[in-house]
Amino acid sequence: MTVDVPQRNSGAGGVDDGIGVTALLVAAARAIETHRHDSLAQDRYAEHFVRAAPASAGWPIRIQQVPDGDANPLWGRFARYFGLRTRVLDDFLHQAAHAGTRQVVLLGAGLDSRAYRLDWPPDCVIFEIDREGVLAFKHKVLNQLAATPTATRIPIPIDLRADWVTALTTAGFDPTAPSAWLAEGLLFYLPSAAETQLINAIDRLAAPGSALAFEVKLDKDLMEYRDSPLYTATREQIGIDLLHLFAKEPRPDSAGNLAQRGWSTTVHTPFDFTHRLGRGPLPESNDALAGNRWVFADKVGGGRG
Repeated sequence: MTVDVPQRNSGAGGVDDGIGVTALLVAAARAIETHRHDSLAQDRYAEHFVRAAPASAGWPIRIQQVPDGDANPLWGRFARYFGLRTRVLDDFLHQAAHAGTRQVVLLGAGLDSRAYRLDWPPDCVIFEIDREGVLAFKHKVLNQLAATPTATRIPIPIDLRADWVTALTTAGFDPTAPSAWLAEGLLFYLPSAAETQLINAIDRLAAPGSALAFEVKLDKDLMEYRDSPLYTATREQIGIDLLHLFAKEPRPDSAGNLAQRGWSTTVHTPFDFTHRLGRGPLPESNDALAGNRWVFADKVGGGRG
């Protein structure tokens, strides 16, 4: 299957601009979250990714390095959002693995270090799919730290526009066994047809008992949030125009499509988990996070859960 997605720039270490730099943004947010006294998620590798890339070497990795601290829309509220998302998706993968799932697929893995920092069962396999430059940059940084994965890690250096399905199955993925899938911060950037193709491919590859988590935005005019403090701060402070990177066309109802195919789906706002965990962003006016939804789906009929 071929998915037409925006290209990550793979020069200068593999993560130098565009969507690649968004991976560094998330890494910086995870570093800040790691050093908080009330941390939601721990990622001791995140700050090393930030410091290793020229584009982000001067970014903060602790909230104390931000002059206005948590009042800063980017390094305060937005970073806390990424910390919350990291925790929730960590919990999702933990639940799947410790309920018996032994295959995990990270789509657009970026600088995700879950294969190294989470407590996996010894026979678990983590497949990381992303462009060669991004995975090479991550491997270089982790290798310099002498980091050791806590599960079998299989990187698959391929663009999601290419035949990643064949690459995944060739690498040892077993479509007859339950699997856990994660598309974190990915679908925002896909054209509508590409998102549908991706979800359809997961449905074909996922055996009963599999689980999937992904993040979407509501189908609405994103430009109405052009002046949102989160997007304004991101543009002005680190030069990333997220609204320029996001796909502008109407979005598919991927959660509904999965439900029609026999998956059990639940859709949450990030604020649901803020209330559940007692930490994280809360709604505010002109809120760029208001349209974000986190979708969790289980393919009915297997042994998971």
